[in-house]
Parts: sequence; C-alpha cells; structure tokens
Amino acid sequence: MAMLEVKNLRKHFPIRSGILGRVVGWVKAVDGVDISIEENTVVALVGESGSGKTTTARCILKLHEPTSGKILFMGEDITKLKGKRLKKYRRNVQAVFQNPFLSLNPRMKVEDIVAEPLKTHTNMSKKEIIETVKDLLTKVGLPKDVLRRYPYDLSGGQAQRVAIARAIALKPKLVVLDEPTSALDVSVQAQILNLLADLKEEMKLSYLLITHDLSVVRYISDYVYVMYLGKIVEAAPTEELFTNPQHPYTQALLSAVPEPDPRLRKLKKRIILPGEPPSAINVPPGCRLHPRCPYVEERCKRGEPELIDVGGGHLVRCWRVSS
Repeated sequence: MAMLEVKNLRKHFPIRSGILGRVVGWVKAVDGVDISIEENTVVALVGESGSGKTTTARCILKLHEPTSGKILFMGEDITKLKGKRLKKYRRNVQAVFQNPFLSLNPRMKVEDIVAEPLKTHTNMSKKEIIETVKDLLTKVGLPKDVLRRYPYDLSGGQAQRVAIARAIALKPKLVVLDEPTSALDVSVQAQILNLLADLKEEMKLSYLLITHDLSVVRYISDYVYVMYLGKIVEAAPTEELFTNPQHPYTQALLSAVPEPDPRLRKLKKRIILPGEPPSAINVPPGCRLHPRCPYVEERCKRGEPELIDVGGGHLVRCWRVSS
C-alpha cells in the first residue's frame, strides 16, 4: 500500500458575477488527478504555470477542500478528517514553500518559528524545545547565533533552511516542496537540494516536489508526473521519462531544458508548442493539448484518451500511444 494515494481528485473554483454573486462558470484547476507516493521516495509533479500543480499540493495539505475525489494517507481518507485526527495528519505532512520570506512570520524570531510546531503538537518542556530547535538548526546547516534573529536578518538560503527546519521538526512522513529553490540564487539552490537529499536519507522522508525546473527533477526525484491543464498526461520513473518521453507535451518540456555542452546543444531539437495553454475555464474537448499539438488528428478533437500503461510503470495519455 502506498503511503499517499490521490484518486480522481478534482478542485473546481466558482466564478461569480453580479450583485448576488451567482455562479456563472467554473475554473477547473484540477480535473481528475491520480498520484501515488511510496515511503522514502521523491515524487515530482511538473508542468507549466497554471497546470494545477500547486492546487493539487494545497489539496493534499488540506489548505483547499477538494471538489471531489479521495486523498488517502496510510489508507485513511483525509478529506473527511476533523479535530484531533486532522491535527495528527498535519503532524505527518508538512510543507516548504517557494518564498521563505512569505512563509516565515516577520515578527517572530527564528527560535520561535522553529519551536512553534513543537509547542503545538508535543508536550515538551521549554528547555527540551530549545535544545531540539538548536539541534534542528545544526541539522540544516545553520549556526546557533541565528536563534535570536528575525527573518529579514537572513539571506534567502538561510531563510529557506529555517523553513526546512520547521518542516522537519515533528519528524513528518511526507514533506511537500512547492518550488523550494526557485526564489534562490543558483549557487544556493545546489546547497538546498543537497540538504534535502541528505535529510531524506537520514530521516526516511518522502517528498512531493512541485516544480517547473526539470534539472532539479532529474537530480532529486524517483518518479515524475507531468501535468497539463488539470490532468496527468504522462508519468514514469525519472530516468525513463527523461530518456523515453512519449507524450508530445513532455517532449516539448524536455526540449526546453538548457544544454550546457555547446557541441550537444547544436544537435538538440527544440520543440515549440504554438500558442498559449487554454484557459481552465473553457477546457478544449477531447485531448486538452490538441489545439497546440504538432501531431493532432481528428480523433484528438473528439474524445479524451485514457492514461495507458506502456510498461514499467510508464503511463501516457495520448491517442498515438493508446492506438
């Protein structure tokens, strides 16, 4: 049994108009998503901005209530949780967000930020909490003299390390990483990724990595889900996805990854999908990529293909593959 299973998840946001606020339409941000995360693994969820990645993560974190579908954690449907059971779930599932300066309270000192989950979820004494906070800061590579600082006294990398320390304070089973390095300098990004990789092995953590940076995905993840306009269009083990992409959208994403070797750069074929992604308010019929797909056929416009297993855990939603 997988540690976390997302089954047919949907999150539709109402569009209201007029003085009475009547619902005149729906934004189908997430529209039937299935995701599975095993223990001690890193699963990446990738796609363009607006594809529904962060909304999916926020549903898993119980920051959004799903429109429909199930989210099973250790076999229990968390969409129905309340009170003490919800509190227990939050202890096991933590998050690190994109911009640490927006996720850390600017009025709280570092020691209070990291101690907050310990005060909320444990019965530790004040002395035990202080010692635990010091140990956590050491674990994420911060000197103890940051204890008395405020977030605005920290660099971007230091602030993100504080956010990571807070996230692992309760020894969770799953940490949701929502673009954890995109707001940082390139040199700092590598340090944070190495830290996350070390913590995963040391604490037996699982990660759900939300990102658009495919170089980060290849470096740290074990399995990848590719999302487009609220749907999973391809999913595979990381190396399989990078070496044998089947869906046209995945191929286009991978072709956009910069190639550092100038000799290989000349050989790389760039795939550019025309136009912009359609609005989640007016989702195209049939395959959602068909208005931009270079291989579009008539059947692509009529019906939506199923997610087909082409072997080895490689799933593809495309008529060219399923036929």
